[in-house]
Amino acid sequence: MKLHILKFFLLLPLVCSCGSRTSTVESVEVDTIPEPQPLSATPLLSASDITYDIVVHDTVTSGQLSSLRDLYKEAPGWLTFRGGPLRDADFGGRVKGTPSRIVKRWMFETENDQRPTKMGTWGGGTGWTSQPLYIEWPDSTAQRFAQQRGGLLDSLPRQEIMVASLCSKVYFIDFNTGKASRTPLDTHNPVKGTMSLDPQLNGNLYVGQAVPRDVAIGRLAYNLFSHKETMFHNRDSHSWVNWQGNDSSPLVVGGFLFFPSENGTIYKYYIDEDSLRLHTSLRWKTARGGAAGMENSLCVYHNYGFIGNNHGDIMCFELNTMKPIWHYDNHDDIDGTIVCEVEDSIPYLYCGCEVDQQGNKGIAHFVKLNGLTGERVWDNETPCSKLNIGSKHFDGGFYGTPLLGKGNCLELIFDNVCQRENSKVAEFTAFSKKTGEVVYRVPLKSWAWSSPVAFYNENDELFVFTGDTAGNAYLIEGKTGKVLFTEHMVSNFESSPVVVGNEFVVGSRGQEIYKFAVE
Repeated sequence: MKLHILKFFLLLPLVCSCGSRTSTVESVEVDTIPEPQPLSATPLLSASDITYDIVVHDTVTSGQLSSLRDLYKEAPGWLTFRGGPLRDADFGGRVKGTPSRIVKRWMFETENDQRPTKMGTWGGGTGWTSQPLYIEWPDSTAQRFAQQRGGLLDSLPRQEIMVASLCSKVYFIDFNTGKASRTPLDTHNPVKGTMSLDPQLNGNLYVGQAVPRDVAIGRLAYNLFSHKETMFHNRDSHSWVNWQGNDSSPLVVGGFLFFPSENGTIYKYYIDEDSLRLHTSLRWKTARGGAAGMENSLCVYHNYGFIGNNHGDIMCFELNTMKPIWHYDNHDDIDGTIVCEVEDSIPYLYCGCEVDQQGNKGIAHFVKLNGLTGERVWDNETPCSKLNIGSKHFDGGFYGTPLLGKGNCLELIFDNVCQRENSKVAEFTAFSKKTGEVVYRVPLKSWAWSSPVAFYNENDELFVFTGDTAGNAYLIEGKTGKVLFTEHMVSNFESSPVVVGNEFVVGSRGQEIYKFAVE
């Protein structure tokens, strides 16, 4: 199918109030959206810091992207981690007035898998870096599901949640009722990360396995129309890191799927309808730290991809050639995903690191970079420490992905900072986008890995939901940091929410997936 004749679908803003919601889905022609222009493929001086190996596995198919359009912006839902290539979590959450509470709409239970692995038992529910996907199926796709069934238990819900669990299953849930909509898919290994649904609505669902249980772990593709596995790409004997986990949420750009792995390799797959072919592999490292895994998700602007690794390296590479463009050293383990925001036609990147390799104490660096050059705009340095509990330790610094402020908080960016100095908890923190200075901090009751999400009212005032690992929920006024609501609601908010109107769906480390409403 050629992209220039495809029709995609645009999910318009959802108008909501106190538990009710309405939405409109309309089709738009791709040709009405201007084609982004490619950026320079010439490496900058800092790229010489990177040692890399590019292997082209498919020498017949061109590696040139067919388009630079953001297909996720045109899709009817939220089909990858934090919504799209910029990873900016622009979910369009809406509330009326000043919200004062969070209420539970439904709870869905996963299986509880107690089979042992070399890394313990994983149970059920969801963990870090998971986020549910949300889709509003258009008429044409719904008709195809009606014919092919796709594991459906009954009729296709027009609003569907998809989420992968630590119990190794992929679950499908009716967004409105909280009931199972399809039979689960069995991946055979725990999944920690966020899946991706192909925005071309070809039925492809992309899943990365995290921890081996009975079989080797790898990267999978399923076709939802047949409800069957169509690809399993497992151990890469040529990888530079001997750990094959996959916590990253893959991304579709220009006819290719980009999938970073914890084995130190970025995989580029050619999408041929409902099948995938490995096209190119990029292995990379720096002299400072050697090869390292990637647990965060790829951020993309035009033909530039931005990724961080477990040694603190940030790399920009060109998506057509897969060659590095620039490198920035952000000092320590990067697990939160890089976020991009365009200001005056320049893509600026925000990224935080942990206190991991520095020892029990160190500096968590939160930086703003020029995405075209890798030049630093500012660096906020926060002293943080590890938290040691028994035989386990929990790193300080940034685990969650930053939240860009908009509306009346356009000048702010937010994130949870774990164990600042000698603290045993996290602080929800507002930073100035211009200077990186801390505007305010809100102490939480436990450490926090979940990524915060935003809701806006009719006056464009921003309100934030965030959760901590003890299961406490917080509703915070974005401009002031005033806590409007806090309550213990689940066993553990470790994974991140997806927002639809005034509601959000999020998993817990117990066996539960929840839908909540902000009222």
